[in-house]
Amino acid sequence: MSNSVIEKENKKLNRLFSSEKKSGYSIGLYVILFILAVLCIFPFYLMIMYSTHANADIVSTFVIAPGTQLLDNIQRLLQNSNVLQGFMNSFIIAGGSTALTLYFGSLTAYGFSKFNFKFNKPLFYFMLATMMVPAQLALIGSYRWLGMLHLLDSHAAIILPAAANTFAVFFIKQFIDGSVPDDILEAARIDGAGEWHIFNRIIFPMLTPALAAIGIFTFIGSWNNFISPLVLLFSEEKYPLPVVVAMLQGYYNTDYGLLYLGVAISVVPIIIVFSIFSKRIMGSVAIGAVKS
Repeated sequence: MSNSVIEKENKKLNRLFSSEKKSGYSIGLYVILFILAVLCIFPFYLMIMYSTHANADIVSTFVIAPGTQLLDNIQRLLQNSNVLQGFMNSFIIAGGSTALTLYFGSLTAYGFSKFNFKFNKPLFYFMLATMMVPAQLALIGSYRWLGMLHLLDSHAAIILPAAANTFAVFFIKQFIDGSVPDDILEAARIDGAGEWHIFNRIIFPMLTPALAAIGIFTFIGSWNNFISPLVLLFSEEKYPLPVVVAMLQGYYNTDYGLLYLGVAISVVPIIIVFSIFSKRIMGSVAIGAVKS
């Protein structure tokens, strides 16, 4: 009887110690995550605070409190730069690039996933190999053929190459492999549906989770694109917002209040889009990782 009592007490002590270890581990993990969150958020906080101060205050002191020059900085930003036109250009480029990437990326991924044509795998692997080519190196060839097509200094020069987004094809193909059964295609063909009808009316709507994730990545990447518009566009009225903000930097003097305000404005749409659709990214990754 006494031995059983002792064993029960030992089990209780072991449970108590294990729960204390788990709670201590959880507290330590939360502290680390909190520190990392602060390190990530603090630069954005400083950016917003600096946008409310005059250039003299930013250069002379380290400020962490909001200033009183926000309205003045906004007024001077509108006077000294074409920020509103840059905003519109960024929306046109990001929206057009996202639309082309989603449709043609899905169409290409569907072909690689569900059609066993000759050289299917070699072509797919070759396409994946192009992801290792630096974008700056590919920009040289893009400049040449866009020039031959007389598309330089136009938004089409930035938007059209988005139709060949290799990462989008790879990501959507993995989703199709794991989430779109062949039985649906066979049933549609038996009912007399053509291949274009099957893709546009059946397959494309089924790809919504993957399209949401790729759409976010593409929109953010296109919105932040700096080097391509700088090289392919020559007219200032066609520059997107990142290039417009970069032009606020002078050769000999820079108004950091305007610069930080421009950067803060350019980040706002990205934060809004990511905040709204961030859950869809995790959901699509989880669904695409499960093989049927």
